Amino acid sequence: MDLMLYNTLNRRKELFKPIKHPHVGIYTCGPTVYGRAHIGNLRAYLFSDTLVRVLKYNSFEVDQVMNITDVGHLESDMDEGEDKMMIAAKREKKSHWQIAEMYTNYFIEDVNKLNILVPTHLVKATDKIQQMIDYVSELISNGYAYETSDGIYFDISKLPEYGRLGGIDLAGQKAGARIEVNDEKINPYDFAVWKKAEPSHIMQWESPWGMGYPGWHLECSAISHEHFGEIFDIHTGGVDHIPIHHENEIAQSYGKCEVMPANYWLHSEFVLVDKGKMSKSLGNTYSLDDLKSKGISPLAYRYFCLNAHYRKQINFTWETMEAAQKSIDRLKLGIKSITDKEDLREDEVISIRKNFLDAINDDLNLPKALGILWELVRSDKGGQKALSLIEDMDKVFALGLFAEEKQEVLEEEIQELIIERNEARKNKDYSRADEIRNSLLEKGIELRDTPDGTTWKKV
Repeated sequence: MDLMLYNTLNRRKELFKPIKHPHVGIYTCGPTVYGRAHIGNLRAYLFSDTLVRVLKYNSFEVDQVMNITDVGHLESDMDEGEDKMMIAAKREKKSHWQIAEMYTNYFIEDVNKLNILVPTHLVKATDKIQQMIDYVSELISNGYAYETSDGIYFDISKLPEYGRLGGIDLAGQKAGARIEVNDEKINPYDFAVWKKAEPSHIMQWESPWGMGYPGWHLECSAISHEHFGEIFDIHTGGVDHIPIHHENEIAQSYGKCEVMPANYWLHSEFVLVDKGKMSKSLGNTYSLDDLKSKGISPLAYRYFCLNAHYRKQINFTWETMEAAQKSIDRLKLGIKSITDKEDLREDEVISIRKNFLDAINDDLNLPKALGILWELVRSDKGGQKALSLIEDMDKVFALGLFAEEKQEVLEEEIQELIIERNEARKNKDYSRADEIRNSLLEKGIELRDTPDGTTWKKV
């Protein structure tokens, strides 16, 4: 069955052909862990999760890499202002490392509540500093980057096609209209790949250019290149990444390897609030906890997002969220009575399955696929075949339509795993420590690291 995906790079739906069938490499831009992810942020991860699930439904083997930005993301995407991690550390009177761990844990909690599959590899930017330094050195050696008094900048004039992804007309832009003019830059839109740090900067590393830290765009290029090599299959993110972050990733890849890093670029649209922009600066963002306080479950939010195509803006109101909660409750209620109905014929099963596959393979048309599910639930046909069909569909929807109670974890088992995790952290085996924390979280046990030791609670 053909899978069609809308490629932002070429602005059209294209037949998906992986580099090495049946393997698919996906890079997903992850969170900047300076604060709690809001529901607008989470839509991008729901989208990438749906993509992964559709690929797996089509029998592809998926290797997904996601970064955790814990350094280098300045207040402005155009290399201005303070690092967001520093701002959070000052605001909450914690160390940078405490802020990163706390909000990374919150992020993992949220994706688990939304039934988002944890990526194959979750990579912290601060774990790949040397790889980024090596990357910058190659950009300089290849003539694509140059040094100024405050950092190393990428020379976009070396790339005639810079701006292709976002459709940016640099010739029509005026310096200073969108960015602060820096007289040391060759071009106003040259971007930082490495910033030189002030002595007071809490995050800095030794480099050939003095103490400093990486640019935000660099980490994604370095991490994806280390894991996948020069070219991988799919890059995902939100539409806000198109004009700057992803454009600069492409530039860096050309500067290092002279290739387009990903064959397909997929982007999800914004969540609006009362038809306006959702933004932390506007104070109109909501977390999953905010939804919970209003009686809205995380999976009702997932259902809400599935009802709009990922390339369409979706408008959040409390009324629409209440409607989503009622809809998913009615859906589950309808499924409970489906075995009491007349059995579906085999030809009907084949037809419904084909229609469902046609929908999800048409650029992830989940609203249409949900319509097919509702049509089945509301029909006078059902039986065990219908139940099996719905279970199969929920591999993509991930709405927990047949969720079993979370497995009870014995207190002794929890304590043993906490001891093992503490030992792993002492030995700097952070991969094993994260694995233990995530496995417990999946079973409904949340760990908290405090000055008095590690505590746990059921969630």
